Amino acid sequence: MWLFVSFDLPTNTKGERKAASQFRTKLLKDGFVMMQYSIYIRHCASRESMDVHIRRVRTFVPSQGQVSIFSITDKQYGNIINFWGKKTRPLPPPKAQLEIF
Repeated sequence: MWLFVSFDLPTNTKGERKAASQFRTKLLKDGFVMMQYSIYIRHCASRESMDVHIRRVRTFVPSQGQVSIFSITDKQYGNIINFWGKKTRPLPPPKAQLEIF
């Protein structure tokens, strides 16, 4: 299953920019990769693993702004159609996730 985190965080003040930057950094440290500037994705091998990451992301959320989390199956993820402009390079494939039970 794939976990998507999309967000719209305020960046009007220095403090808000810092909070938004820290949020993105924490997502990266938790194994998410940036799909678009405010959409990060992560593969989860099981529902239990996904629940752990959802709880963890909840602790990262800044006091202001909106964060949405949703999940899709591997089959649904495989049906995503991406288009890139002529001057834009495609995103690299996500890194392989290793989970030890």
